[in-house]
Amino acid sequence: MRLGYFTMPVHGMHRNWAETLKEDRQTFILADKLGFHDAFIGEHLSDRCETITNSMMFLASLVSDTKNIRLGSGTSNLSQMHPVLIAAQACLLDHLSEGRFIFGISPGSLTSDAEALGILDEDRNKMFAESIDVILEIWKREAPYNIDLPDNRYKVSTARTADLSLGVGYLSKPYQSPRPEIVGTVLAPFSQGVVAMGKRDFHPLSANFLLPQWLSSHWKNYSEGKASVGEVAKTSDWRVARTIFVADDDATAKRYGHSDSNSPFRAYYDQILKKLHRSKRLFVMKSHKEQPDSEVTLDNIMDQVVIHGSVNKVVDDILALREQTGDFGEIVYAGMDWVDPDLTKRSMQLMAEQVMPRINDAISGSRAKAAAPVQQTA
Repeated sequence: MRLGYFTMPVHGMHRNWAETLKEDRQTFILADKLGFHDAFIGEHLSDRCETITNSMMFLASLVSDTKNIRLGSGTSNLSQMHPVLIAAQACLLDHLSEGRFIFGISPGSLTSDAEALGILDEDRNKMFAESIDVILEIWKREAPYNIDLPDNRYKVSTARTADLSLGVGYLSKPYQSPRPEIVGTVLAPFSQGVVAMGKRDFHPLSANFLLPQWLSSHWKNYSEGKASVGEVAKTSDWRVARTIFVADDDATAKRYGHSDSNSPFRAYYDQILKKLHRSKRLFVMKSHKEQPDSEVTLDNIMDQVVIHGSVNKVVDDILALREQTGDFGEIVYAGMDWVDPDLTKRSMQLMAEQVMPRINDAISGSRAKAAAPVQQTA
């Protein structure tokens, strides 16, 4: 099982923007040094707490300061920009990183972003689908371009003005062939979007604030999408994000990761709960469809979605999660605000250097045991 990192990020509104940007960058650099496989960062235009306004620009600032970690947009909000611009920027980042870029995509869910851009009343899911179709056509076709897909608002042409002998009229191709890995973050239980991902060879990343009991619905739907095009889903393509805090002792882990009023984990889920309620998407955190909103409390949610403890406890909890969900390819560690920098860095270190080796040893042992031939008795 691989180890990944994802942050929205969520910082306190009182915090200095330049300082939180430094901290976010330092976290990615630390993740690279610790051997994390990949790291994703989100983007929003109009949120005082989620302060990355362009994920690709942020990731580009890390190319020279990291060596091995794959850098993922988490996500690029495709309804908010013309697909030619997104395709070109993704190609640039893919070349700058020499193939370490992962193209995370979504429609963009923050309504204040949509209002600011004048698209609040548009069908942003449709804009998203149209945009990715055009981006893939740009990467697949050769110049000069005349992309006019049925029922698609985005028309892309360089045919009238191209001069290929001068290099004019070409659109960029990615460093990776035929394209970077495409990842979609999934929030809702039983999401039909995951079926579409399976059909198109996009890979799902299950959100860290989804209740554990709903995670397997994503794998079921992804497998269904793969089967519909005659392919078999691979567990290595499924990422599961979880909110995790590892400390040297259980008491510190419970205090900082759950009960303390200044815990960044409490602040994070307080934000998430209020935003989901505001956007009428609280169902994401409900244990059953008819559960009253009043039962979806901060303490109740944290008890279900935050994994905290010493190394042994976190190892046990993640293995128990895997028993519940079935196998998956990557556990994605969700990043929080740096209330206590030392505890933040120590948690990531323990996760990479102690938790993951023990998890993978346990997985390897269980697979070897399952594959061992049955001894026949005389």
